[in-house]
Amino acid sequence: MSNPFATRYIRPGALAYHFPPGESAQRFVERLAEHGWLGQIVGPHGSGKSTLLAALRPALTAAGRQTVGITLRQGDRRLPGIESLDELGGKGQLVIDGYEQLSPVARWRLHRRCRRQGCGLLVTSHRDMGLPTIARLEPSLEIMRHVVEQLLPNGDQTVSEGDISAAWRGCDGNLREALFGLYDLYELRGRAS
Repeated sequence: MSNPFATRYIRPGALAYHFPPGESAQRFVERLAEHGWLGQIVGPHGSGKSTLLAALRPALTAAGRQTVGITLRQGDRRLPGIESLDELGGKGQLVIDGYEQLSPVARWRLHRRCRRQGCGLLVTSHRDMGLPTIARLEPSLEIMRHVVEQLLPNGDQTVSEGDISAAWRGCDGNLREALFGLYDLYELRGRAS
């Protein structure tokens, strides 16, 4: 039996984003449009920023936006070539995961380029980067429970409510790290049975 907490099941796009009551991908895109297609998603490590971006991409396409996505990792201070923005113009939506990795000068140049071309800019960051905030993510134990319920096969009792709470507390609210901890626990218990 495959471990339901394996990376292939919890990576952004594989796992559905858990929208708070009254929210939806459509509502987030409407909020972004209200701000001239400029916005940021702010939250701590492992809070679901990348998962939310993956959930928003189809809604952006449905709104007529042509998205170009870039993921920046720690130490990336410059953007890779984004010549495709030149072709997109006013319908383009640049989506950058990990925006705070860019240097202040690179962020300023990118923002200026997007404004000149009429291209939208949607970013994720761990802190406020000066763009309109369309979402501020605060992971919770309740969301963790929902995600675990979504991942576990029906009737699977390998992970208990106590295990979920302990994983949550042990990772200081980092949902991704808590799920990785449950991966290890699931493996351990699977071998023992």
